[in-house]
Amino acid sequence: MMKIALIGAGGKMGVRLARNLKGSRFDVAHVEVSEAGQQRLKEAIGADCVALDEALEDARAVILAVPDTAIRKVSAGLVDKVAPGTMIVALDAAAPFAGHFPVREDVTYFVTHPCHPPIFNDETELPAKRDYFGGVAARQAIVSALMQGPEEDYALGEEIAKTIFQPILRSHRVTVEQMALLEPGLSETVCATLLVVMKEAMDEVVRRGVDPVAARDFLLGHLNILGAVVMGEVNGVFSDACNKAIANGKPRLMRDDWLGVFEPEEITESIQRIT
Repeated sequence: MMKIALIGAGGKMGVRLARNLKGSRFDVAHVEVSEAGQQRLKEAIGADCVALDEALEDARAVILAVPDTAIRKVSAGLVDKVAPGTMIVALDAAAPFAGHFPVREDVTYFVTHPCHPPIFNDETELPAKRDYFGGVAARQAIVSALMQGPEEDYALGEEIAKTIFQPILRSHRVTVEQMALLEPGLSETVCATLLVVMKEAMDEVVRRGVDPVAARDFLLGHLNILGAVVMGEVNGVFSDACNKAIANGKPRLMRDDWLGVFEPEEITESIQRIT
């Protein structure tokens, strides 16, 4: 079996990954510094943790299941302890994009991130329908990037990614720069912000007298059909009234230069704040 070191195995993400790695072809050495995390992992999959040096010995890959703000410190603390050719896997593009991986030419840096289960899907079983995050029952797509290392290492990195984020819908290859456009650019700066604005708008109509349950039902139902039309999930068009409302609403809500959030300097600034 191929050995993998899972750093941060007792954290929220680490436990998710540890569950999916259990029973795979990988022999996993779990590393967790906190006693609470060690206990959490033990209760979740019955696994014990080992010291960092023991975990890194003969490991073909090292997964960093740690916060973005800890990537620089954690990777710097282990990069000199791994053998040449070892793959170091990050689960988000922010820290790698910001240059937080230490310089070492003879290791592979691989970055992967889940897309999470899509709103429009074919899931029929309740556990899958309620698996909003992914990695449990609902299929999700993933994006992956070979940041540094030989081309043949991409296949191994993708296999690891498909294992830790299973069940998989699709697997996409991107660059680290493209992954940064997707997150934080597309998913957080734009999508999360607009969803927060929608919630604030719903709260405002409630403040103006609309029943809270009615307002929520109305918003979520319209999100479903409006999203299906906009994203091409159904072959439909908006009514003339809706198109006029959009024409009036967009300049009221959005700055003319809002697409500037995807400019390299703005993506870099956003990631610097995150990391």
